[in-house]
Amino acid sequence: MRLVRFIDKADGIVFGRILDSGRCRILRGSPWQGFEETGRVVEVGQCLAPIEPVNIFCIGLNYRDHAAETGARLPDNPILFMKPTSAVTHPGCPIPLPASCTQGPEVDYEGELAVVVGRLAHNVKEEQALEFVYGYTCANDISARRWQKHSGGGQWVRGKSFDGFCPLGPVLVTADEIPDPQALRVRTLLNGQTMQDGNTADMIFPVARLIHLLSQDTTLLPGTLILTGTPAGVGFTRNPPVFLAAGDQVEIRIDSIGSLVNPVAGPIQGS
Repeated sequence: MRLVRFIDKADGIVFGRILDSGRCRILRGSPWQGFEETGRVVEVGQCLAPIEPVNIFCIGLNYRDHAAETGARLPDNPILFMKPTSAVTHPGCPIPLPASCTQGPEVDYEGELAVVVGRLAHNVKEEQALEFVYGYTCANDISARRWQKHSGGGQWVRGKSFDGFCPLGPVLVTADEIPDPQALRVRTLLNGQTMQDGNTADMIFPVARLIHLLSQDTTLLPGTLILTGTPAGVGFTRNPPVFLAAGDQVEIRIDSIGSLVNPVAGPIQGS
């Protein structure tokens, strides 16, 4: 099933199942409690992030080719950081460049497969881990590199947590339609030019192993989002480096899921 969450003129924020016609059948319920169809078919309205995650776990350096381009050795364990839920932004909404780094934010793109946990997971065995996945969507782990490397006290969270730094969506594809999450092409396009072109087969820690490891003595709640890392081609490793600028457009494409597009905007002025 291919789901979208959007604003409907009649019912407000709703979930819908995408039909072959491109229209949508409105559903009643939620991914965690289950859905029932209403029978009403509508055009898809303004798309929202497909879920409101309860937690966002992110994995760094999880593609062999990305580790190679940064000169880092392959990690023995997943490199884990988190984003606040306030970083989530919707398809089509601007990614604001933060004004808080006076020497330039050096904002970068990172196209990623995002995993949505569908039921409570705790001490999950790796061979059973995919049973806990509700579905998959596109994500962009936007990163302010100067903050990540020099201004965060050695931690990555600050440079990954600004408002708008976690675009998601628009489509959430249920796990039954993607039996093998390690066979998906992941691409990032900047202003129409391909910058990243990888495959989830290159992951150091595949999805099942990530869920197994993250759930050890840690409860993953329904609605937990896991960003699984990015392939080679990020902006800061290029010569010269490529960073996002106001007016740019970033697109994340993942096989069997779809395309996530966001423009880039200048800093948000103080409230």
